[in-house]
Order: sequence, then structure tokens, then C-alpha cells
Amino acid sequence: MKVFSFKTSTFAVAKLHKMIDTSAFQGKKAAYFTLGCKLNFSETSTFAKTLEELGVSPVERDESADICLINTCSVTEVADHKCRQAINRMVREHPGAFVIVTGCYAQLETETVSQIDGVDLVLGSNEKAQLVQYLSDAWAQPRNGTLHSFHSVKTKDINTFQPSCARGNRTRYFLKVQDGCNYFCTYCTIPYARGFSRNPTIDSLVAQAEEAAREGAKEIVLTGVNIGDFGRTTGERFVDLVKALDKVEGIQRYRISSLEPDLLDDDLINYCASSRTFMPHFHIPLQSGSDEVLELMHRRYDTKLFAHKINLIKKVMPDAFIGVDVMVGCRGERPELFDECYHFLNALPVTRLHVFPYSERPGTSALSIPYVVSEKDKKLRSKRLIGLSDSKIHDFYAGYIGQEAEVLFEKATRGKAMHGFTRNYIRVELSAKDAREELDNEIVRVHLGDFTPDGSALRVVLK
Repeated sequence: MKVFSFKTSTFAVAKLHKMIDTSAFQGKKAAYFTLGCKLNFSETSTFAKTLEELGVSPVERDESADICLINTCSVTEVADHKCRQAINRMVREHPGAFVIVTGCYAQLETETVSQIDGVDLVLGSNEKAQLVQYLSDAWAQPRNGTLHSFHSVKTKDINTFQPSCARGNRTRYFLKVQDGCNYFCTYCTIPYARGFSRNPTIDSLVAQAEEAAREGAKEIVLTGVNIGDFGRTTGERFVDLVKALDKVEGIQRYRISSLEPDLLDDDLINYCASSRTFMPHFHIPLQSGSDEVLELMHRRYDTKLFAHKINLIKKVMPDAFIGVDVMVGCRGERPELFDECYHFLNALPVTRLHVFPYSERPGTSALSIPYVVSEKDKKLRSKRLIGLSDSKIHDFYAGYIGQEAEVLFEKATRGKAMHGFTRNYIRVELSAKDAREELDNEIVRVHLGDFTPDGSALRVVLK
């Protein structure tokens, strides 16, 4: 099978302006699979929406697809493995389909992806913005012959921005406000996979939010790679984007997917505390609670600054849900430094820890750090922090039992319980007997009851 490779060139750019034969898309069925972050999900949803406008419908259960799109992640070695599994599974489940692979793994390991049997098209971070054009061009070429090597797009070449505001088959919309990163933390490959930080204008993002409101959106999640760095392209500020979005009529809730501590302005925290639509919900990557490890990681803050941000949030928004990313077992994390991290987090009023074991990434400067943590110790440290997280979120949820709250309910399978989230991101469950289709995408006042049997949500009763 021949694999088509596209690179950033005058030839490729010229092709973007050609007319597309839309008849080639009519009646086709497509299957989608997304790995990784909310940003990837947002982009996949936008791909699906674009193809649907050309006459391509999502594949139904047990149907065979004509097109398969896999949007990949490469944040860890485990993520790479899951990407290969997903690609092989899609090829196996949809024989004869035209298989497209994009995303971070496709950008960083294009040669590896190109050698997977059944893959027809691999698009790097620049090229995926023109997926439809490339797909149309590739279909016009014969699909037999030998495999071709892939061009690996270098960081300096990744400069396109693909707008994205979509919800896929979910209730909440995901609005992409920024892409890329300039930080080059020692453990991370994101700048190589997604390029440098860039963003659209505030006006264009407000227009997308307004369109989502016209489509019935109640809640929008702001996504990006390094959202707080918004404005690097346009000279604007993230807090000004927040203020502009706050005025969009029809949208009742916004959530900010992740903000670096050094870019989380006090002004932004104070504004969100009195905002009409921005929820008391933050996700802030810490990575380590040891200043020595943070320095080895080339993070741009210390534990003092991080603690200040957390304490300020809880001061002005006592009900705020605060999620924190923590990496364990990175190079240089000696046992006493992990203990520092544990005790630092234990003392902070955070709600949930997202714990990730460190994974060696080819080409990163962390590989030059001599102290290596064993896989056994990584697992033990992860288990310890996950236990701390479980305790914190249990206590947070328990503090709201017996209270009333507003919940945005999400679509559920007929005959199944419905789920949703309060303003401060407490997950709730409405029993199947009380669930109704008309509650989907509606904000409803409920009474918060006790934990569900698995402890993942609070039971609710409609008011």
C-alpha cells in the first residue's frame, strides 16, 4: 500500500487553494479515535464537523468505515504504545478504509507511523489544518506501490493555527484558543510536536463562542497547549480574552483547561471570582513539589509562587475545585525530594492530583541528568500520590453532601443514569429512573446526596 507524505512547501500550499471535488466525500462513513488531551479532542471534533459538511457521516456501531482518522498523543512512551495499538485496531476493524494518522506522535515519529501496514496518510502538525485538501489530493492518486519515507517537519516549520470550536458527541464545547509552547521543559517534546506558541485574535474567538451559543452551547472549555501564553502572536492578553468571552450572550459556563502557575495572573484569579460565567475550577500543572526538581525540569516558578496561587484562589473562591498535574520519578528526583513533593501537596488545599510517571523522551535534555529512578520506585511513588489524591477529592465531595447545586447534565444512553457537573466540578449522578432526555445540556438545580457505590460521583435528586 502506498502512503502519501505531505510537507510544508510552495507546492503543498498551492494545493490548498484548489477546488475540492466534494462528490468524492458524499455518502462516505468515517470513524474517529482520539488519544491525549482536550486539545486533541477539540481538533478531532472539528475534523468530523468539516467532513460532515461535505457529506461524510460518523460510522455507526458494527458498520465499516470508509475513512479512519486517528489523532495521536506522544506525551509518554505508554502514549506512543497506545497510539500504535489504536492505529492497528482501526485498520483491523475497518478493512479497506482510508486511514489517516495525525497528532503529536505522527509529527515526532512519522517514519514509524508510515511503516504501519494499512496507513494511507500521515499529517504533521502544520499539515493537519488542511486535512480535507490533503485527503482529496491523496484520493486522486493510486493506492498501490511501495511505502514512502516521511518528511519530519521541524519545529521552526510548525506555524499554522487550526481554529477549533466543537463538541463532537459531547455536551460541552471545546474552544481552541492557543497552540504550541516556548518553554522547553527538560522532560517534554511538545515544542517539537506542536511548534512555538501562537494564537488567533480575541475577536475571532469571541465570534466562535457566539456561533457555539447559537448552536445551543451552554458550556465551553478553553483548550490549548500553554493557554496562559495567549497573546504572543497578537499582542493581546489572556485576561482580556476571558473578559471578552464573559460577555457572550447564551454561554453560561466557561472552564479553563490548564494554566501554568507563572502565567496565572492574580488579576485573572480575582476577575474569575466575580465573573458571570467563569467557573470556580482551575487546573494548574505543578509537576514537582521540590524546588530542586523544578529547577532540573526548567520550570519557571518555585513552590512559593505555586502555593501563593493556590491560596489566593481558595481565599477569593473558597468552593473552587483545583486539579494539579504531578510527575513522579523524573531524573534527579531522589527519595528525599519526592518526600518534599508529597508533604508540600499534602499541606495545600488542592482537590485532585493527576499523577504521571516520568517517561524517557528521545531528544530531551532530561536524559543528561544522571540520577535515574527505577520503575519500581515510580510505581510506589505514583501509588502514594494517588492515595493522597483519593483522600483529598473524597473530603472535597463530602463537604457538599446535603447542599443544593446547579448541574449541567450531559447526554446519557437511554435507560442509563445521567451524569453532570456542578459549577465547581463535582461529578453527580442522576438515577436512570429520574433521567430524562430533555435534561441533556440543561442546567438544573439539584440536592446533593451521598456517594455512588464506586465513589466517583454524588447521587442527586432534582429540586
